[in-house]
Amino acid sequence: MDIQSTIILFCIGASAAGIFYAAFLSLWVMRLDSGTDRMREIQQAISEGAQAYMRRQFKAISWVGLVLFILLWAAGTVSEHFGLLTAIGFLLGGVSSAISGYIGMVVSVNANAKVAQTARQGLGPALHVAFRGGAVTGLLLISLGLLAVSGFYAIGVSVAGKEQVIPALLSLGLGGSLISLFARVGGGIYTKAADVGADLVGKVEAGIPEDDPRNPAVIADNVGDNVGDCAGMAADLFETYVVTTVATMALAHILFPGSPSAMLFPLVLGAAAVLMNIIGIGFVRHSPGAEIMPTLYKGLFATCILSAIAFYPVTTWMMTGVGDTTPINYYLCALIGLLVTLLLVFVTDYYTSKSYDPVKRIAKASVTGHGTNVIAGIAVSLQSTALPVLVISFAMLGSFSLAGLFGVAIAAEAMLTVAGIIVAIDAFGPITDNAGGIAEMAEMGDDVRAVTDPLDAVGNTTKAVTKGYAIGSAGLAAVVLFSEYARSVSTSGTEMIFALADTTVLVGLFIGGMLPYLFASFLMNAVGEAAGSIVEEVRRQFRDIPGIMERTARPEYGTCVDIVTVAALKKMMIPSLIPVLAPLIVAAVLGPKALGGLLIGSIITGLFIAISMTSGGGAWDNAKKYIEAGNYGGKKSPAHQAAVTGDTVGDPYKDTAGPAVNPMIKVINLVAVLIGILFFG
Repeated sequence: MDIQSTIILFCIGASAAGIFYAAFLSLWVMRLDSGTDRMREIQQAISEGAQAYMRRQFKAISWVGLVLFILLWAAGTVSEHFGLLTAIGFLLGGVSSAISGYIGMVVSVNANAKVAQTARQGLGPALHVAFRGGAVTGLLLISLGLLAVSGFYAIGVSVAGKEQVIPALLSLGLGGSLISLFARVGGGIYTKAADVGADLVGKVEAGIPEDDPRNPAVIADNVGDNVGDCAGMAADLFETYVVTTVATMALAHILFPGSPSAMLFPLVLGAAAVLMNIIGIGFVRHSPGAEIMPTLYKGLFATCILSAIAFYPVTTWMMTGVGDTTPINYYLCALIGLLVTLLLVFVTDYYTSKSYDPVKRIAKASVTGHGTNVIAGIAVSLQSTALPVLVISFAMLGSFSLAGLFGVAIAAEAMLTVAGIIVAIDAFGPITDNAGGIAEMAEMGDDVRAVTDPLDAVGNTTKAVTKGYAIGSAGLAAVVLFSEYARSVSTSGTEMIFALADTTVLVGLFIGGMLPYLFASFLMNAVGEAAGSIVEEVRRQFRDIPGIMERTARPEYGTCVDIVTVAALKKMMIPSLIPVLAPLIVAAVLGPKALGGLLIGSIITGLFIAISMTSGGGAWDNAKKYIEAGNYGGKKSPAHQAAVTGDTVGDPYKDTAGPAVNPMIKVINLVAVLIGILFFG
């Protein structure tokens, strides 16, 4: 057996280990007690709503996917680099992304009531269940991603050769990105339309608690947490993982054509990291009296340290004699990627946690009214972009100085290798959020809410942290993809120059810079309109169904679920097509130089918008929870009412528009790369 076959088998074996451990954790969670009949009934309603939405979303996406599948297949008549293999890669990427999100969502939904029931035993057991439920999603994401890329690469090389498999791998990334985009857009509209609508009528007008069973939108709100935060985030980071891996492999093929080990190096890094993620998950154990966030971070630190150790022998084995630098330089690039991960986690934690000044500033501003809360929140959201962008910039400079553009790609790849533990921490958030909702709806008592509420508050921060991580890694990945585009449009070995003095390039920059703003505006408006429909429906039920407030009549939960489902599916199509159509139109009308400018413009403004929205929205949310903990008058105080308004603005910021910009950037870049190969290469 040759060395390449050995490497592929190692990658497939590591993928299998991750999938089997995810299955073990899933069975462990499923066997736990779901509590009383009322708790099971609520959990079943959430599960049915989530699965119904996912089925309808996949059906809607499948038509777009079918058209692109046919186009990629038909493109074989124009270019020898395209054809059936490229179309199959696109299909595999989309299906794998959908599976990772769907299974993770199913496990998360089933973990909700189990966490609420386990909360009767205390904070530690409940945290353990919630984290293990989230770990299923994280492990499936990196394991399926590695399996899809390594397996498809092996088959593609044997069938068509390395030259033909590169476009097919990039097409695989496009399939994952497209599913991620739709999942982020549709799921984001769903979850925040339900959340905002429920808050505006329930908390503000009716004065009832969050997750109160008298609120007709409460089930839709809980469904949204799963289809948006669980399935959406899993699909998002799956495609980031896959896209970064295939882009790094493609770059290695171009830069080191005589070194197959360089092309397989990203796969080996990923395989080693899958095993380290499995070990790192075991470090998350709560000690009596310990705080929640440090408990979760133990797993992250352990995974990063173990990965740093494992990367050294892998790098010296695979990269000795590759390029004009030493293996230690490539290894240092991988360490930079791990360091960037930790720094982005800390920075996002600072701007979104209740423990630090930014959130406390917003809470304090709430005392003087709704307007000052919104002003303070916008200020924090704008300020939160500075440190992450500086971290990413210095990471690019450092890794490029060590190993050129391939060093930047390795840093991005190393960041994504710890995606398993990051997503486990992220999925912890919606699980604990739903657990608190079930505890409230099932009237489990203050002792249970005393456990689920602090878990939920930390979950808000973990979700924000993961989005910061996802956006940062997407920024590095997009830079690598741009370099792929630049090389794809080069002719006769001369790389195309995108000069700022060229008006065509500047026009592309302006158009690309505009696209994330236009894209985000569609999503914000979609949430506002859908939330307005929920507000009207909740008001109607309060008005027309006597006894809801007295608990003698049951709200029509299903009506609200149907409203947000239809709204999300209807309103996700136009914004989701923007990153697909924009590069096609610009390439056709203005040419390859303008398209290159468009890519850079979208990366720069997209990075700032995404960070600003996700961190600002998380800060608004936790400022509300900081007041609800008894500060500045506590619940139902004027400060709390102002904080609810800020949270209402921040919800579509952090859970709809901001996170969706991440896959949007990569879809634009991938479409551009494929256009470059097809028409300009």
